[in-house]
Amino acid sequence: MESNQRTVSSEFEIPKKEIKLTNGSVYSAYSTEGPWKDGWNPSDWTAGIPKLREKWVRARETGQMPVENHSQMHFAKQGLITEEMRYVALREGMDPEFVRSEIARGRAIIPSNKKHLELEPMIIGKNFLVKINANIGNSALSSSIQEEVEKLRWATKWGADTVMDLSTGKNIHETREWIIRNSPVPIGTVPIYQALEKVKGKAENLSLSVFLETLEEQAEQGVDYFTIHSGVLLRYIPLTANRVTGIVSRGGSIIAKWCLAHHQENFLYTGFEEICKVMKKYGVSFSLGDGLRPGSIADANDEAQFAELRTLGELTQIAWKEDIQVMIEGPGHVPMDKIKENVDLQMEICKEAPFYTLGPLVTDIAPGYDHITSAIGAAMIGWHGTAMLCYVTPKEHLGLPDREDVKQGVIAYKIAAHAADLAKGHPGAKERDNLLSKARFEFRWEDQFALSLDPDTAQSFHDETLPQDRMKTAHFCSMCGPHFCSMHLTQELRKYAEEKGISSDEAMEEGLKEKSEEFMRKGASVYVSSE
Repeated sequence: MESNQRTVSSEFEIPKKEIKLTNGSVYSAYSTEGPWKDGWNPSDWTAGIPKLREKWVRARETGQMPVENHSQMHFAKQGLITEEMRYVALREGMDPEFVRSEIARGRAIIPSNKKHLELEPMIIGKNFLVKINANIGNSALSSSIQEEVEKLRWATKWGADTVMDLSTGKNIHETREWIIRNSPVPIGTVPIYQALEKVKGKAENLSLSVFLETLEEQAEQGVDYFTIHSGVLLRYIPLTANRVTGIVSRGGSIIAKWCLAHHQENFLYTGFEEICKVMKKYGVSFSLGDGLRPGSIADANDEAQFAELRTLGELTQIAWKEDIQVMIEGPGHVPMDKIKENVDLQMEICKEAPFYTLGPLVTDIAPGYDHITSAIGAAMIGWHGTAMLCYVTPKEHLGLPDREDVKQGVIAYKIAAHAADLAKGHPGAKERDNLLSKARFEFRWEDQFALSLDPDTAQSFHDETLPQDRMKTAHFCSMCGPHFCSMHLTQELRKYAEEKGISSDEAMEEGLKEKSEEFMRKGASVYVSSE
């Protein structure tokens, strides 16, 4: 069984999911679900959640030397270990000074707008747990504010570390407000979407001033990181002409249309220093968008993609000079043999700024199952050093994801992220696997369910054929039945070896000999039917 608990340190209450096992032990899992405290009604989305960071931020703003740059990188470069850094150090089981040093050098970020007081700080970087992002958002055709808040809560229940609000329809501002007020995880947006709404959907009417106004508006609400497509330059657009799928990024296509309409350079590139001023003021992090990412494996690792990446490396250096945190977005659709090249180039060009990738999808032939095709690529790219993975749901390329699609996407990516942590040898990553494997071998079915990423599904699959309570202690499942369970037979073999005072290998040899003699004595047909 599991419960939401708060592990209390001398300074903070760190959220943990406590999984109590039937043998009396307890496993504490990383939790993203938010504050479930007495007196707070999780069903009332208009109430919001408690403001964990209120005192921390107020102290910085009202101290003897008011802070003008609220970026965690700014504090880290000054040698200061903030409350947010100490919080994530406890959450990750790391040393606070190590956290500070990783942020100072740009290899990790803590997305944390000073206005998002409800935030439970988390860290994104190659030397920390691989994180996952879930996308939500309404469209011009579907979804309400309440539905989007429920998607947020649903995504964090299953383990989303950050959530991006990609709303493009009506009520964008109000939808975002309630998402942020209910979010314990960082919220990201693509501000160009709302800027486009302000100019009635006509990309050619966009301007830097409209964009900056939108940026300020969203930053004031508390958005923690912005996807900004500053690397889509005018001279790169012709490089996409011979692609199979052209430009597939919504933000990238908006900027490309503006550039071609005016035959001018991208205003998000020429106005980058103005954008930096807003980022510093609120402590918002850059998520430098890959507007020219490949939308098919045929277009992977082409010159358009890597030309933009080189520009993102240039912009990273500009942002770092202003002490602004940066992560770099990546593809997309990439076959397995080209995945490592993406990470290696990004690490070189962007000086190890955290890499944040969509998948990548390793094949294009499975619409309806792209949470699987992309999770394969996500596990691989995470192993090679990507810090955060943006989920893909079964509805990718097909429609707006619903509640079940969000769950399927999050679970697929929790698996991918954990597989990457195991491959990287992250401290403590194997503990849950080992506990579940031991529970499986000992036929502690309830513990096996509880330790699963999705306990409800694990138990429902088991109970489809063996629903009785007594079957929760049975030494077999419906796959093998009572006589052919390999683990039960292994247990009998070990017991036999212990009674005989011999090794398991010797017991195996004797057991096979006895079975062989019995087989010859009874005859094959009799032996098979008797079993």
